[in-house]
This record gives sequence, C-alpha cells and structure tokens, in this order.
Amino acid sequence: GKKILGVCLGAQFLAAAFGARVYRNEVKEIGFYPVTLTDEAAKTPLLAGLPAQWRVLHWHGDTFELPPGAVHLASSPACRNQAFSFDGRVVGLQFHIETTPDSLRALVENCRDELIPEQYIQAEDELLGYAPGELETINGYLSTLLDRLALP
Repeated sequence: GKKILGVCLGAQFLAAAFGARVYRNEVKEIGFYPVTLTDEAAKTPLLAGLPAQWRVLHWHGDTFELPPGAVHLASSPACRNQAFSFDGRVVGLQFHIETTPDSLRALVENCRDELIPEQYIQAEDELLGYAPGELETINGYLSTLLDRLALP
C-alpha cells in the first residue's frame, strides 16, 4: 500500500520489480529533450492538467519495458518508455525533474566522460545553458506530482 516514486535507475528498478525487462536503449539520451505525455497520462489524476509536452533533463543509456498492468505515461523520440504508473500509487520516471542548478553542475562535473557527441547527447555548454526558469518549471511539475501522489 506504499506510494513510491522512482527516478531514472529507480524507475528501472520499479519496472524490474513488477516483472518488466530492463535493457540497454538503442541510444543514450543525455541532455534537455522533450517528453510527450500519452493520452492515458492526461486521464490520470497524477498528471491531469500538466502540459502535453515538457523539456526535461535526461541522463540514461538503459530503458525498460512497461510492467504488466502499468499505465504508459510519457515517451520521447529517443526512448519510448519514459514514465509509467502502477495502481495509481507507484510512478516511474526515466527522466529527471528533480534537477537543480547545483545538481546539474555536479552531474556534468562528475560524468563528463559520458558526453560523447551523438544524436541525443548534448555538449556540456548546451547542458549548462538551459533557459532561465526551466529547472524551476520542471521542479514545479515534480511538486505537483508529489502532492497528488501523497493524496489518500
């Protein structure tokens, strides 16, 4: 009966715990790219009323299949399964909406070696050149999601 939010590796752990396969994605996705909510997402109380598309931070090379019985919530051009919910109380997000300016700088500083030019990998200056207010906006979406997840 617990409510759980798993982000990135946490979403992969949740998918595996519910019986889905976790595997290497065809491409790494590192940078600010859009996710698009599914039609099902708009119908869930967790995400109702949020924008149909958000630009979020991605930093992953793996992905997951949807667990049996899960609701597919979001996708991106580089990775089909970006978010899911299960039973209205478990949410897995492949992307990062918890990112702050400080955590982003630390991530870039400590994981620079992963920034190898590819189609869905942004350069360091692109990563650190996000639009003013962009992280605050996606942090607000996280607050909305957490508030709704906390409801009885």
